[in-house]
Amino acid sequence: MKRSIFLAVCIALFYHIDIKAQTFNILDYGAKNDTSVLSTEAINKAIDACSKAGGGKVVFPAGNFKSGTIVMKSNVYLFLENGACLYASTRQQDFPRQPLPAYRSQKDTGGWYALIYGEGLNNTGITGSGTINGQGALQKSRPECLTGDRDGRPRNILFISCNNIHVSGITLMNSGMWCQHYLNCEDMVVDKIKVFNHSNRNNDGIDFDGCRRVVLTNSIIDSDDDGIVLKSTGISPCEEIIVSGCIVSSHTNAIKLGTESTGGFRNISITNCVIRPSRSTTKSIFNTPKIGVSGISLEIVDGGTMEGVLVSNITIEGTECPLFVRLGNRARKHVEEAPEPPMGVMKNIMISNIIAYNAGNYSSSITGVPGGKIENITLHNFRAYSRGGLKEGEFIPDFTQVKEDEKGYPNPGVWKNLPSYGLFIRHVKEAVIDNVGFEAPDEIRIPVIAVDVDHLVIKEMTVPKSATDVLLENVEKFSIDQKLIVKKHN
Repeated sequence: MKRSIFLAVCIALFYHIDIKAQTFNILDYGAKNDTSVLSTEAINKAIDACSKAGGGKVVFPAGNFKSGTIVMKSNVYLFLENGACLYASTRQQDFPRQPLPAYRSQKDTGGWYALIYGEGLNNTGITGSGTINGQGALQKSRPECLTGDRDGRPRNILFISCNNIHVSGITLMNSGMWCQHYLNCEDMVVDKIKVFNHSNRNNDGIDFDGCRRVVLTNSIIDSDDDGIVLKSTGISPCEEIIVSGCIVSSHTNAIKLGTESTGGFRNISITNCVIRPSRSTTKSIFNTPKIGVSGISLEIVDGGTMEGVLVSNITIEGTECPLFVRLGNRARKHVEEAPEPPMGVMKNIMISNIIAYNAGNYSSSITGVPGGKIENITLHNFRAYSRGGLKEGEFIPDFTQVKEDEKGYPNPGVWKNLPSYGLFIRHVKEAVIDNVGFEAPDEIRIPVIAVDVDHLVIKEMTVPKSATDVLLENVEKFSIDQKLIVKKHN
């Protein structure tokens, strides 16, 4: 008997099973399987009891429950059983404004409001196979708050300055604002979640904001606003982040680093993902193209450094602009008392093994601004097949008319149809374009335009026959395949 107990303990340890894990069913604390009844107090009582007992799981059994703000604690995990659905209340008084945290962010000036909230926690998360429904269409702005994405609408999940977070298995939908926001968090795993967020403005799928050591895998995200987003709205950078094995849809930007970039982005790997048009049958709230604005967007516009970014093995179906890389100088402060950020830096970026088809006509682009050049960027094994067919007057006729828009919001929709149909490069130090192909039926635009580039390498590029394959202006040093027709602008 003693040996059997010993073996059971060894097996539990081997498989990382906590044989002392305790469960706390919310029904035992007064929660009701009835969305006409508010269960906020009961759920928070269950969390308190779990915390006082040393931690464990707070269980939502099968059923429908409604709640206002749920305040998480360290060593407490929510577990939503199959068939469990947590609905957000639609009354603003059920979402009290949370205290201003020690970590400051450009987004905190409107106050923090969330269905599930935690700050400064260790070992927490949400698992299971149930659903969280934020009832976002019924979540309204607060008149005492600011406008835009700081107007007081609640997020479904908000964790600030937390460590060791695990989110898996659940379905998230219909948030009042961003669906999930992880701010200044460390050591996170998010796996096998589903997100469908098409109910209100600013309906991002998932936002990692100034986070470190994060893995997002095997998830399906479909959102009206940006899908998978890395941001830096405060001084902390996004560092050591892996995104892999995800299917992403968005009416705006499917996978994006930015726009906020105060702390920057370092050592990011985004691989083996599929980007496809949204399954939503409703019109985009921002009136963006049904197929989405961009597939992959890399943006530094509020200072900060982007360095060591790898994007590889991505299939893109649809989207107006397959690739948008932008160094701008909006220079927005993360808090009012902060100094204005200097020009940011983008360098050491590798984008490889990308195929984009059924794309729109915005054209991919890699652009800095005068006095701010992108450094060491490589585009390798990239294919983009666009809709094409534009006529004179339906695109910007000349690269000199492509406005710099240095202070503007970074978005390919600012330019829309560029004078190139494949790739527009401007204000770059070193760019290597290797084994790429661009095709757009009945196109009269130039495949590739490069302006103000210190060193440009183009090799193994395939494009349909045209009078000019590559147009150069102020390109100091270049090496381009002899088979391509190169024209220097006068």
